[in-house]
Amino acid sequence: MKTQLSEPTSASTWERLTGAPLSDDFLEWPADMFALTDVLLDRSEAYRFALCPPSGSIWPPKGSDDWPGEVGKAALLWSMWLENGQGALPVLLTEQWAVFKERATKPIRLLAEGEDWLMCESLLTLHAIADEACAGLGVAFDRPDGAGCIYRASGRELLARTGSISRIPSYLLRILPRVRTPPTGVSLRSFSRYACQVRAGVEVQWHKVPARRAGTDPNQEHVNMLLLPWPLHLRESDFYPVKDSVQRSAMEPCGFFTFDPSEKLDLELVARTIAAAREEVGSVDVIVFPESAIDESEIAGLETLLERMGVIFLIAGVRQPVPTVGKLPGNWVHMGINSNFEKGGVASDAIEEVWFHIRQNKHHRWSFDKDQLYQYHLGGALHPHVRWWEATDLPRRKVNIVEFGDELTLISLVCEDLAQIDDVSRIVRSVGPTIVITPLLDGPQLTTRWSARYASVMADDPGSAVLTLSSYGMVQRSRPHGREASNVVGLWKDPVRGPREIPLEPGAQGVLLTICSDRATRRTSDGRLPINNTTNIFDVALHQVRIDRDAVAPVTRPAAARGHVFDSQDLTVLTGWAEGLAEVLAYAPERAESLLNAASANAPWRSALGLPEPSQELSEAIVFVRRAVEAATALNSAPAFDTLLLSCRENGAGENGTDRLVRRVLRSTFEQLRTRQLSEARQC
Repeated sequence: MKTQLSEPTSASTWERLTGAPLSDDFLEWPADMFALTDVLLDRSEAYRFALCPPSGSIWPPKGSDDWPGEVGKAALLWSMWLENGQGALPVLLTEQWAVFKERATKPIRLLAEGEDWLMCESLLTLHAIADEACAGLGVAFDRPDGAGCIYRASGRELLARTGSISRIPSYLLRILPRVRTPPTGVSLRSFSRYACQVRAGVEVQWHKVPARRAGTDPNQEHVNMLLLPWPLHLRESDFYPVKDSVQRSAMEPCGFFTFDPSEKLDLELVARTIAAAREEVGSVDVIVFPESAIDESEIAGLETLLERMGVIFLIAGVRQPVPTVGKLPGNWVHMGINSNFEKGGVASDAIEEVWFHIRQNKHHRWSFDKDQLYQYHLGGALHPHVRWWEATDLPRRKVNIVEFGDELTLISLVCEDLAQIDDVSRIVRSVGPTIVITPLLDGPQLTTRWSARYASVMADDPGSAVLTLSSYGMVQRSRPHGREASNVVGLWKDPVRGPREIPLEPGAQGVLLTICSDRATRRTSDGRLPINNTTNIFDVALHQVRIDRDAVAPVTRPAAARGHVFDSQDLTVLTGWAEGLAEVLAYAPERAESLLNAASANAPWRSALGLPEPSQELSEAIVFVRRAVEAATALNSAPAFDTLLLSCRENGAGENGTDRLVRRVLRSTFEQLRTRQLSEARQC
């Protein structure tokens, strides 16, 4: 006998998804309210009625002379209530929540068909208030009155620890900060500007790295990226089959191949190339290598060299040798961040800084079919009648999102991952990072090839800049029948200036790409006003880098042993609280003690959110911050914000590793806020 299923309602839809009933707990955390309303707007598609209301209805709601202003005010009051727990919740929030609860047991079909207009109004308004209240939980924003700064800092720690800004378990769904809104089109993604919902299944880690150019001049916000499309030469013998891996099939034999280039990383050539690039632009901030360009064993020595030459960020495709029988090697993007955190730094012989490491695994294997083996002239090493899959492991999917101190947000995907339309690509499009960097082991990066098509999708929506980079050796091997080899090793596409093919010209060892940033607009389709508080980046210069072979080569040294002060998650938590401290000292210094208490161990809000206590190292860092604030506050000659910023720019005598790192985090976050203030004053 068949079980009679009841028609789904808003309440039952949520309970079936999460196992939890509706309750007033949603009023205790905006991202939870956003999750609820976003799920229901998605399932019912009722968001479309904001653009085309049912007959006899209007949007924004009747009786609201300034719906966007009322939504913004309610979000602000909600943030303040969350911080001190005093007074009443905003009236608009409680009124709309009451309407929602009253109608939550009605069939969701009525909402989907526009027949329950009161419920539709309630959902859209609650969704907008919750979205506005999520501002600053990812990329930091400040308010000129400092209201809600402790709530926002707490939310940033929740994000760092759980990969979500919501209290709802991430194995059910995730709520992530949104960096960019779609510039065109109408979908549910265009109805929020600070938060987005993504499916469970893919792990997400949000990293805050306070790396930026020193100072507070908005015109200095640029990045010099040195692209090293190495290996420059590849041989057929660099590709070879894994022993006994071929499986015979009546339809299509398949096997595994591995890639182990005979041209190893030349640190002296790296040093000479960086030196030549510095002669052109003064400093190199970022080094980018293609997929599988670096052996895992070469990372430490490379970072030692980069540190000495003032480079603070490394993006490199990493390969592993084939390990023992029964295992497959890894293929990932290694992101290394020098804890000096200062772009435009000068070369130094001091080898004392730690590097923070982030690993972005590749999720999809590449395979050679017959046509590709002919195209790359590899038929002698890999038989054309076998489909050859790269011998790499397939770990669980995870997306690392890296936010920098200059308000740029980066996601790196490895080769094939750029082209896969799956949950990872949905996360990228929902979050809308400022830039997506994709190392490849592929042919020429022409605007007519597959990588350009997928880069165009992301540049159009959500408006991210996209960089792809392949090995020059692999590009040169790509010689389809009747065609000459190309020298286009990279492709850059941004939403401002469009696509640019990046060649490696004869005699050059690398390409120097300089990018700048400017303010961009966030828009929503629900009737809220546009606001210019996100970032566009665009390319401004491209230089071929050729080494001076007569110049004295910089001395290369073996890697020094280094100990970590604390891990990248603790760095993210510390940076989030430093952003809150900068805001409170700039606008509401009387709240500094409360913020420091919330950042310290044993603060009750952590147990309420189910978060662990800070590590010993992080607790020591917070103690340093407290001492620095007390010292700055004791001096009455200048505001505490300015006094603390000046002290953080000075090297402390006898500092240990923790104190030195914390001082740099404070300097970076304080200068970031001051730069934002100056930029906003210029626009007024």
